[in-house]
Amino acid sequence: MKSVLGFFLSLALFAGLPAQAQQDYPHKPIRIVVPYQAGQGTDVATRFLAEQLGRALGQAIVVDNKAGAGGSIGAADVARAAPDGYTLLMGTNGTHVLNQFLYPSIPFDPVKDFEPVALVSTFPMVVVANTSTSYKSLADLLAEAKAKPGAVSVGLPSTTARLVVELLQKQSGTKFQEVPYKGSGTFTTDLMGGQVTVGVDTASAARPFIASGKMKALAVTSEGASALLPGVDPVSATGMKGFQVVAYNGLYAPHGTPQAIVRKLNAEVAKILARPEAQKRLLELGHEVAGGTPEDLAAFARDERKKWEPIIEAAGMRAQ
Repeated sequence: MKSVLGFFLSLALFAGLPAQAQQDYPHKPIRIVVPYQAGQGTDVATRFLAEQLGRALGQAIVVDNKAGAGGSIGAADVARAAPDGYTLLMGTNGTHVLNQFLYPSIPFDPVKDFEPVALVSTFPMVVVANTSTSYKSLADLLAEAKAKPGAVSVGLPSTTARLVVELLQKQSGTKFQEVPYKGSGTFTTDLMGGQVTVGVDTASAARPFIASGKMKALAVTSEGASALLPGVDPVSATGMKGFQVVAYNGLYAPHGTPQAIVRKLNAEVAKILARPEAQKRLLELGHEVAGGTPEDLAAFARDERKKWEPIIEAAGMRAQ
């Protein structure tokens, strides 16, 4: 009888362990994987958030850079991690929207392998021009592109930049001469040197050169005006209603992470993002604060996938 009683007591204690672990969360350091190189935009914003979140949770948070394959290597690492809340991913539009359409295959499922936690920030792209051009607005650029199909060269330092141009061409009926670049550095040099007349880059990368008068900002790709570039009209102001191309940072946990932990993380991130000083710092780092529930992040990424899959397929875009 005692042995049977002991058996059931042991079962009860064992069954109670997960709930107790959730209540005690976190009781050890947390790792946030950034699937890009150190110093990149997502990395610097994640390090700021990790510092703030670590203070709120009373535990150290380590940022672990695992770059490669457009973010897929780091994302796959988190997808395989134990679903206990101690390994998280700062996902992006690359890892959770675009890569599945740009690569022949990726080693994770962006929907089934993750629990959305919080949409942290968004940041638009900006259409920029060499200062010697006569363009005063995006409308001027589109007018010339329509008059001279394929004659206007546009520099593209990223996949997202190419997506902007594909959507611009589709919605405006224009045709540009696309010039791919491996990164913002060489593109910026060529734009200022006149090798290309216009281009598209992240608002954070272009902002210093716009502020110093070394390049013109013609339009931002957020649906409305962006706090990152005050006074610059959105593409939608040209009549292309609903035009929006934004990159994002979203916090994710491995699939199966207890909802109590997901909700706790979401609540603490929401508190951080609500602070004016945090909003100011993230803006300085090139990010506009987002926020919302885990469901909001899931819906946002789902809508982005529906939007970009047909455009990528129609353009025949593939990762280089």
